[in-house]
Amino acid sequence: MPSRPSPVQRALAVLRALSDPEVRRMSDVARATGLDPATASRMLDLLVQEGFATRDEMRRYGIGPEIFQLADVAQRRAALRKLARPALQRLVAEFGDTAVLTEASRGEAVCSDVEPGTVPLSANYVSVGTRRPLGVGAGSLAVLAWLPAPERTRRLQQTSRKLANYPRLDAAAIAAEIEAARLRGHVMFLDWVVEGMGGIAVPILDDQGRPIGALSVAAQTVRLRAREAVLARRLRAEASHIASAWTGSALSPQGEAGRVTTRGTARGTARVTAVRLSRRPAQQRR
Repeated sequence: MPSRPSPVQRALAVLRALSDPEVRRMSDVARATGLDPATASRMLDLLVQEGFATRDEMRRYGIGPEIFQLADVAQRRAALRKLARPALQRLVAEFGDTAVLTEASRGEAVCSDVEPGTVPLSANYVSVGTRRPLGVGAGSLAVLAWLPAPERTRRLQQTSRKLANYPRLDAAAIAAEIEAARLRGHVMFLDWVVEGMGGIAVPILDDQGRPIGALSVAAQTVRLRAREAVLARRLRAEASHIASAWTGSALSPQGEAGRVTTRGTARGTARVTAVRLSRRPAQQRR
């Protein structure tokens, strides 16, 4: 005997039905899904309330704005992974350590892509789909650190309630790491999650200066400390290339590596200009 569909399955069936332009009335939805009219009506009301469906004055239904927003996010993530894949491969070819692309999703950091390292004792504790609270991990911290201050504070408060699996970390430690990262222009997240291992990361910023992700190299702490400067330069160059391609302007990853500048208070709002380079003529730059 087939099992009864769950509420989630019924809601998804309604959404699939609404993708048909001929399904507009509640009776159409009930007929297309096999749901009884009362259940179809209840599902539609919930979907309209949450923005996943629309209802006009004639009580005709359609796909809601939340669906389009989710589709846009999915397309952008696929595009970002495509743009970042060559950078991950170049980083591993040059340094031998694991390279990672991180993106933010609903207050968490998600590993979107990984190029495994080729050296012994490479970081093997991160895989595609791994989720962590924002601020836990190098790429995750880079995203959190370059959020606008009010949002950063709110996200850090949320993260502070999700640290049970990370006994070495608390909100104060993450806040200190954020301050240090913004001063130096890149994240050094060492020994917090796995003893003797860590990561170096930079944010990938859009043309408004908001992080759309982060690029990082995960390795043994000793290897990261010994090569911090060169790793930071290469990560900034690659992040710049990805960000420029994302915003539609080409920039060679072998070109200007970028620099850290300060705005506002002395070194208090440092940001990675490699990710959003100045477009002034070269002769005007200092």
